[in-house]
Amino acid sequence: MAYSLGIDGSTQSMSAIVIDLDKDDVVCECAINFGERLPQYNSPNGFFNGESSNEVYSDPLMWLDAIDLLFEELKELCDLSKVEAISGAGQQHGSVYLNAQWLKAISHLDSEKTLSKQIKPCLSRPHSPIWMDTSTTLECQEITQALGGNDIICQKSGSVAIERFTGPQIRRFYKISLEAYPNTARIHLVSSFLCSIFSGQDAPIDTGDGAGMNLMNLKSNTWDDDLVHATAPNLLDKLPDIVQGETIVGKISDYFVKKYGFSEKVSVVVFTGDNPSSLVGTAASTPSKTVISLGTSDTFFAAMPSTVSDPNGFGHVFGNPSGGSMSLQCFLNGSLAREYVKDKYEYSWDQFTDALSETPPGCNGNYMLPFFSPEISPLYDGNGPVLKGTSIFENWRSPKLAIRACIEGQFMNMKVHTDWMQMVPEIIYVTGGASKNTAIIQILSDIFQADVQRLEVSGSVALGGAIRAAQHCLHHSLESLEASFCSNSSEVIKPNESHKELYTKAIEEIESMLLVL
Repeated sequence: MAYSLGIDGSTQSMSAIVIDLDKDDVVCECAINFGERLPQYNSPNGFFNGESSNEVYSDPLMWLDAIDLLFEELKELCDLSKVEAISGAGQQHGSVYLNAQWLKAISHLDSEKTLSKQIKPCLSRPHSPIWMDTSTTLECQEITQALGGNDIICQKSGSVAIERFTGPQIRRFYKISLEAYPNTARIHLVSSFLCSIFSGQDAPIDTGDGAGMNLMNLKSNTWDDDLVHATAPNLLDKLPDIVQGETIVGKISDYFVKKYGFSEKVSVVVFTGDNPSSLVGTAASTPSKTVISLGTSDTFFAAMPSTVSDPNGFGHVFGNPSGGSMSLQCFLNGSLAREYVKDKYEYSWDQFTDALSETPPGCNGNYMLPFFSPEISPLYDGNGPVLKGTSIFENWRSPKLAIRACIEGQFMNMKVHTDWMQMVPEIIYVTGGASKNTAIIQILSDIFQADVQRLEVSGSVALGGAIRAAQHCLHHSLESLEASFCSNSSEVIKPNESHKELYTKAIEEIESMLLVL
């Protein structure tokens, strides 16, 4: 009986899933919520704000304490000696800074002590900036200027210089920490830091997560000399190696063998970022499949048939753990925009749905860019949504028109800003709260002219880790693993082909409105 284990080090929790490869079944799942289980860190949501504006940090010692708690519970839920392979993921863009003691400490972990107690002396920086940190605007500008503009950075790294990316975060640390930066021997991503803990060695960074740093060259899959030089001095010496997503790092650390009952033969596959891992966990790691998450923000990600970058710099390119590249694009005005319109008219969600169904496709020629808050796809910091149409619509006197135009505007804007990926999805998997609304999903299907299925996978990041471990260590085919563990709704929502021409013209109107911005 062979088990595979996947880890998810997310913003708010540390979780794991164990799958049985002989029975094609989930053995157990477990999660440690940082705020609930580790209140001593004063991070109710897994992070805290720094002293300066827009600084957002997390405590890496909290993650380590969560790992110990997680495995104390896992060993009660299942027989960990049956686990044969491990992989996982960490929240993208977070970074951990370690001194020269790290290399010795990671290879000599004592099972009689906690992980946090042993790693604490190794931290050259006590806290880790994470993806929510946007304090590096000046550093982004400096890196951009040094490289010669956004186009060059985007061509090299797959993204323009982004505040939450690791490169600008490192540059800021170098500038404000004149003693700590020289004393830093290794800078890890969350994913490679966690992989180091589980493997008992200084782990590499995979191309999936490495691409989210503004430091890796997409064509060579190596650290880019120009980007590294523009970020901080002697940085190359502080970065781990870059490897492909199928790389087996080694065997599990003795710490976990002695403390939690793992076999010493367990293999560890290099960890990746949460988005690349989710691509695998949702069975979307091959081109032609797209995942759209309709949450607080709406997120669009997909495996790419060929590696191209967004010339406008709104989208991002990461490495696909299954090979090649993946794209990701975030739209901040997701559920908050939908809720704003609903609440404006004091509608229930049932009334909202009825309004969608009672208003014809194309919304009688009324169009909305539903940017109720600042948007990043496109970059827009205006005073509210942009409306074009009849006077009754522009004056917000028609709830039905406003609701329909909001949903259509969201998906048409998404369509416009993902065309750079040069892919036509055959099927779209949807998740998130709004995916439960069939009327909303029908509009998505019509605008993209693609089949849509709801995802029924919970914990896709950890599941992606378990699948990758089974694929690369135990030689199970990706197709069979997806069929066994990535279940989706049997309901397929089909596009109405008669609406294709209508939405093609509507998208042209949306594009003209975007040009004005």
